[in-house]
Amino acid sequence: MADVATVHLTEQNFDETLARQPGVVMVDFWAEWCQPCRAIAPVLEDLARDAAGRVTLAKVNVDDNPGLAARYGIRSIPTILFVKQGKVAGQVIGAVPKAKIKEKLDALA
Repeated sequence: MADVATVHLTEQNFDETLARQPGVVMVDFWAEWCQPCRAIAPVLEDLARDAAGRVTLAKVNVDDNPGLAARYGIRSIPTILFVKQGKVAGQVIGAVPKAKIKEKLDALA
């Protein structure tokens, strides 16, 4: 099984990196101490792997990048933003079932 190339976003590279990504980008706002974030991480990796290049997984550590969390109104983690063509096209808040995230991806991809 191939590993998913996860893009780590910071306040410095966020806009430029998202603009370069083709297809849909799942932006996972998370923190090291967040148990639900740890629980959903393998689910996001599986979905990105299954999408075979049409979906990119990106992560934003909210402790290291509070400005990005504030910019997107992230008040609860995990929050996954779905970005397509540089614009937020949807979001999921919390450690939701894989099927719910896949449903969002299928609608966008």
